[in-house]
Amino acid sequence: MAIQELEEATLLDRIQQNGGQTGVFLFTPLCGTCMVGERMLEIAEATGVKTPLYKININYAPKLRDQWQIASVPCLVVLEGGSPVRKEYAMQSAQHLYSILR
Repeated sequence: MAIQELEEATLLDRIQQNGGQTGVFLFTPLCGTCMVGERMLEIAEATGVKTPLYKININYAPKLRDQWQIASVPCLVVLEGGSPVRKEYAMQSAQHLYSILR
């Protein structure tokens, strides 16, 4: 299952509506490491994590990039109630990502 890609304004609305835990994957389209990280997230998602996952191209998310102080991509940001509680830059394995999102 593919992770839903959203525009910045739509993503901000979804985060506010959810209120619980949310995962946001920030990437750039030509980044090979981002592609591998996204695939690992898709595997983790397929195993049944309950955390909603979204992705956004960091090139089109200047507000989030600055607000969340994203240093590089790929980056998985885990939010609780709309606020970042964890930033994962090293996509170690699908199992590791699953343990973060379960």
